[in-house]
This record gives sequence, C-alpha cells and structure tokens, in this order.
Amino acid sequence: MVVVGNIYVIAAVSVIGGGLFGFDISSMSAILGTTAYKCYFNHGPEGPPFNDNDKCSGLSSLAQGGVTAAMPAGSWLGALISGFISDRLGRKYAIMVGCIIWVIGSAIICASQNMGMLIAGRVINGLSVGIESAQVPVYISEISPPSLRGRLVGSQQWAITWGILIMYYISFGCSYIGGDTATTYSQSVFRIPWGVQMVPAVLLFLGMTFLPESPRWLARKDRWEECKEVLTLVHGKGDPTSPFVQAELQEISDMCEFERHNADVSYLELFTPRMIHRTFIGIWTQIWSQLTGMNVMMYYITYVFSMAGYSGNATLLASSIQYIINVVMTVPALIWVDRWGRRPTLLIGAALMMTWMYANAGIMANYGEVVVGGIDGVAEESMRLSGAPAKGLIACTYLFVASYAPTWGPVSWVYPPELYPLRVRGKAVALATSANWAFNTALGLFTPVAFANIRWQTYIIFGVFLTAMFVHVFFLFPETAGKTLEETEQIFEDPNGIPYIGTPAWKTSTDTKRTLAAERGDVEVLGEKLAGGEKPAAAAAHAEDTA
Repeated sequence: MVVVGNIYVIAAVSVIGGGLFGFDISSMSAILGTTAYKCYFNHGPEGPPFNDNDKCSGLSSLAQGGVTAAMPAGSWLGALISGFISDRLGRKYAIMVGCIIWVIGSAIICASQNMGMLIAGRVINGLSVGIESAQVPVYISEISPPSLRGRLVGSQQWAITWGILIMYYISFGCSYIGGDTATTYSQSVFRIPWGVQMVPAVLLFLGMTFLPESPRWLARKDRWEECKEVLTLVHGKGDPTSPFVQAELQEISDMCEFERHNADVSYLELFTPRMIHRTFIGIWTQIWSQLTGMNVMMYYITYVFSMAGYSGNATLLASSIQYIINVVMTVPALIWVDRWGRRPTLLIGAALMMTWMYANAGIMANYGEVVVGGIDGVAEESMRLSGAPAKGLIACTYLFVASYAPTWGPVSWVYPPELYPLRVRGKAVALATSANWAFNTALGLFTPVAFANIRWQTYIIFGVFLTAMFVHVFFLFPETAGKTLEETEQIFEDPNGIPYIGTPAWKTSTDTKRTLAAERGDVEVLGEKLAGGEKPAAAAAHAEDTA
C-alpha cells in the first residue's frame, strides 16, 4: 500500500476528525430555530407535532439543553476511553474506530422519531467526537516537525470551523424545503443535514488507511524499523541519513529507555507530584476554552440574533456571518502561531474576549427590553433590542468570534499534547479533552436556562471566567513553541526551577530559529539540542532525586 509522506497531506486528512465536531455544532444551531424542528420536537401548548401551526415553541429550555448537551456528554466518555484505545491500537487506528462510531450515531440521529432517539444518537456521535478530538492532536503532534507543530495541530480547529460553515449552509439551504410551515415534507429540513454529516467520517476512514502510524507510538512498541521509516519519509524526505532524523531517533530512544524502567501508565500517575502540574495545565487549557463561551455562541447564536430583531431565515443568514469570520480568522494562527508562541496568543485572546463579553452585558442591561415568556413563546429569547443597541450586540458578537478564532480556538488543541512525556501522552491528552467535554455538557444545559432566567447576566459570568483565565495563563502556562516534545519535558523537570513546577512560566520563550536550523540539518545546533540540559532520562531521574 502507498503511504503518504507529505506532512501537510497527513494533517489535512487527519483533521477531518475535527470537522465532525464542527458538523455537529451547526447541524444543531442552524436547525433548532426552524419551524419544522420546533413543531416535530414540540413541548409547547400549540398541539401535537406537525399540526401545521407555525408558532410551535419547540422543546422546553431544559429539554433543548439536554439534547444539545447529549453530544458533549458522550464526548466526555469518548475522550476518556480514547487513551486506552490509542495506546493499544495506535493513534491511527483509534481515529478510524471513531469514524465507525460516528456513522452509527449519525444514522440514528437521521432516523430520529422522538427526543429520546435523538439524544441516543447524539450520545453515540459524542463518543466519536471525544475519540477524535483527543487523539487527532496527539497523532499530529507526534508526527510533525517542531517548527510546524503548532500550525498543523491548530489546523484541527480550522477543520472545525470549516465543518461548522459547510454544515450551516447545508442546513440553511434545507430550511427552504417546503417553505417555513410545519408540514411532514419539511422534516427534510433537519433529516438531510443529519444524514449528510456521515460523509466526512467515511472520507476520513478511507484517507487514514494511506497515512503512517505515529513514529513515537511505534518506538514505544519497540517497532524501531517502522519508526525510522516514518521519520525518514516525513522528516527526512526519504533520506535515512538525515541529521535531523538521526537526532530525533536519539531523543526518542533516550526517552523510551527511561520509560522502559517504569510500569505501564495509568491515569493515577498523572496526579503524582512529578506530573500533577502539567496535568492541571492540560485540563485547565481545555476547561478555559469552553468557559470562554465560544461554543455557547455557536450552538445558541440564533437566540441572540432573534433578540436583536432578526426572524426566520434572516436569522440564519445573519448568524452565518460569524461562521465565515471563524474560518477566516483562524488562518493567521495557522501561519504564525509557532512564531507568536502559545502564551502571548492565549493572553491576548482572553483579554479581547473579556472586553466583548462585558460589552454585550452592558448593552443588554442598559438597552434591552424584557419579554415575558420569550419572543413567540421561545423562553430563551427573553429580551428584545432594536436600532443601534441591536447592531452593537451583533458587532460585539462578531468581534468575540474574531478574537477567539486565532487564539484560544487553535491553541487549546495545540498546547495539551506538547506538555506530556511519550508514555503518558495518550491518556493525559484524553483526560484533558474529557474536561473540555464535561464543561461543554454543563454549558449546553446551562445556557438556554440562563438566557431564559438571568438574561444579560449570562455574559457577565463568562466575562469573569475570561478574567480568571488571563491571570491563570500568565502565572502558570509555560511556552512550548519551537521546542521538540522531548525538550518541553525539560521545562517541567528543571532542577533549578520551582519544585514540582519547573521553569517559571514567565521565564520561558520560543525557540523557533534554532529549531528551524536543526530541521535543516545544522550539525552544530543539533549537537547543542542533544547535549542541552542532559538527556531526558537523566534529567527525569535528577528531578525525582531532588523531589
């Protein structure tokens, strides 16, 4: 079988896994405001499903939150089990298992006859998204050259944004089927998008058959010849004598030699004194990415635009602009995130998003009119704005998306896989990603109820979260850009650093120039890298003795 060696092709195929999450977000956000969906899954007083009444209120706030949260709830479990699947079968085959699960879940969703069946299908889809979101970044980070790692892992977020945009416009087009009345024929409004989302999973499964396995996973399984072949193919351009390939093999070998003297890893090891700091960094990176409020903006954006005076298909069209902004504004991060570094990108993103959240709260508090019972009976649409304040609310929403897309969006996927040594990476990233989905589940349940009951104060809550994450990142998140995964290990095990923390976060910096020189075969720089700070095994042993 032909094995693809171009790193950009490898990344482009594997990040389709991120696109599955994007498909799920917009297949729900674009549909929950349509008449067909609201009348088929109806909790309002207007009568049974499809009564040809165009004022069906749809699911109750809590029920809609439950439907939305079903997918991230499944993703939480999928992320946790993905570590075991990945360590046993390999990164590549874990991703392929996720594809099979996605097709099963999508088929159930497409055929849903009631809310219970819809929730069951979304939970199954969530299992798939949990596996993909945890293991695609691990796979790409382990196969990428250091100077491109941020760009390539971050491309998962770009795939998510493309998935959101493509599925949103498919759903938008389907909203015109049968007009805007609740006829049986217009079930196609939601069944077509829910069926189409199976296609990328099939493409990903087929594409992965032509990609190599992670060289670091192969090394841990003592499959050294295959490991060298992959490094030669992807990093050495076919030259097995490439100095950079030889240096990578040496670093991986040193790390594996140390790990060979330890028992098989379990989740408990992640909470030992030597590992707990980076474990919490990874977990909080994923938690904070949810507490920015971005996925809330994505799932429930139609509520916001309805409160700003839009209705029907005009709401869908106006909402789609933010998805275009999301796609376009992710590009700068893919180009420059390895040059910018992780820390400044996260700090700037938190500061900007904090500004727009507080601004939205102020606009709604001062100019919003409370609508008892909600607009057209939709309790979540609990306030109404018009004129300049409505335009200001929409502008701040767009600016929020433009701030998230090049910062926390891609970096929250790039950062966790860089933090951990090889032997715990699969499970550690799985644990961190499970935290993302746990909070995604909670926010999916919380947001509709919050919009219905505390209204504009919802934005204040997220503003406070963004303020806290800025402080947290500044003091405890070290820089990992421009370093090999083995060099990053030395940050946390610095014998001259803070006990159990390592080099202080604010003293770390990018190392892009030296890394680029090493990748081009600069023998002097390669020698410095290999000699820098002792070999990983020795450094780790020294850290344990110090502890």
